[in-house]
Amino acid sequence: MEKEDLVSLQRNVQKLRVEGKYEETIEACFQLLEAGLTANDPKSILTAHLNNAASFYCIGAIEEAFHSIDAYLEYCIDNGDEDDRLNGCNVLFLLHEYNKDYQKAKGTLDRAIELGKKLERYNIVSNAYSNYSMVLTTESNFEGALTMAQKGLAMAKLHEPRTPILEFRVKLNVANALIGLEKLEDAEQLVNELVNDPILESFIREKTQVHDLYGRFLMHKKMYPEALEAYDVAKELAESYNDRNLLKGILEKRCKLCDLMGDVERGYKAQQALIDLLSDLHQYEVAMTAVKLGVKHRITSIERRANTDYLTGLYNRCYMETTADKWLAEASHTGESIVCIAFDLDNLKILNDTYGHIFGDKIIKKIGQTCARQIRSDDLMGRFGGDEFAIILRDLSLAEAHHKAEKLLEAVRSIKVEKDGIYISLTASVGVADNANGKIQTFTDLFHQADLALYQAKEGGKNQICIMS
Repeated sequence: MEKEDLVSLQRNVQKLRVEGKYEETIEACFQLLEAGLTANDPKSILTAHLNNAASFYCIGAIEEAFHSIDAYLEYCIDNGDEDDRLNGCNVLFLLHEYNKDYQKAKGTLDRAIELGKKLERYNIVSNAYSNYSMVLTTESNFEGALTMAQKGLAMAKLHEPRTPILEFRVKLNVANALIGLEKLEDAEQLVNELVNDPILESFIREKTQVHDLYGRFLMHKKMYPEALEAYDVAKELAESYNDRNLLKGILEKRCKLCDLMGDVERGYKAQQALIDLLSDLHQYEVAMTAVKLGVKHRITSIERRANTDYLTGLYNRCYMETTADKWLAEASHTGESIVCIAFDLDNLKILNDTYGHIFGDKIIKKIGQTCARQIRSDDLMGRFGGDEFAIILRDLSLAEAHHKAEKLLEAVRSIKVEKDGIYISLTASVGVADNANGKIQTFTDLFHQADLALYQAKEGGKNQICIMS
């Protein structure tokens, strides 16, 4: 695949995620990942993993999101730069925060702050301090929250070009911490400044947040009617762009305020609005559950296609290599015997030249199906292209594997393929090797030994088995 094609796939992934088409994004990520692995293009692989993680997060499939971000961070170690690692920290924070694992969330923010300062990405550092402030507020550590928010404001002022909304967002956290500390005089000046800031006309979410904050400030001052008015404004704003999560918090506070005020009529209406929203949220969760189930089904289908050979339905080399490497790494510690059987059809070129490649493909498919029936369900069998196959067997000695190879060879010999009224018999050459008591620790090395034995079988006259001892 050309570089331009990979860039086009990357742009498509990012476009789909920005548009909120998360199912389509996930499928596009798997296509990009497969193309990136084939072309050995780190940028494509990282883009696929990162956007997968973000998309899974957005549909609430957190386990899958963690798998994707783990793959991203692991690949970053050898193939990513510091900007890539910083991007990984940002997504990882969201996952830890979602799980309410605040210790891990703070640890991730510490790494983001350190790396962001090193790279002079002050906007990222400012956001990290803001997130830190929010986490500490959740833990009722308002003193710490204020310190982090003030650091975030200092970082926002270092960012070039100057970005007023970046500073505004940090000031929200400063004000929130001041209210938590009951420093209401300091908070009042800042809250009034924020409520009247003209920048809000361009940023509706921040406008909603500041009226929510204003309501909280007024509640602390026990100015309940005024606080309710602030929450009414925040409610209308949140409804205008369908921010369900922010709206839920606002409605809960309105109910509490009506209760404090003893306003039964408004309290009933506030409760009804909250009940309607909760019902809407439940329906949304049901819908998202269906989306997650659909995504899981599609992932299974996509992964199956990515891991299997199109002609035979057996595993492909990439999957075989990845899985066998894990088995061999474990076996180097446990002493388990891992055996590779490599075999290919004798005289396939003659059959292709005589009867055509379509007929040759039919034979390859038949061999794959026949030999797959001879192995255990937890063994691995794959096709490597052409007529070459490999089988990885766990916990079998060389002698036992030799017996298995004899059964495979006999199964190939038993195949009779009809062509133009003629039945054609088949034979194969087979090579067998093991992991040498744990000394061989990669699939590449193990397969190489089996392939050498296969070559000996070919040189010795074909239609036989050779063992690499």
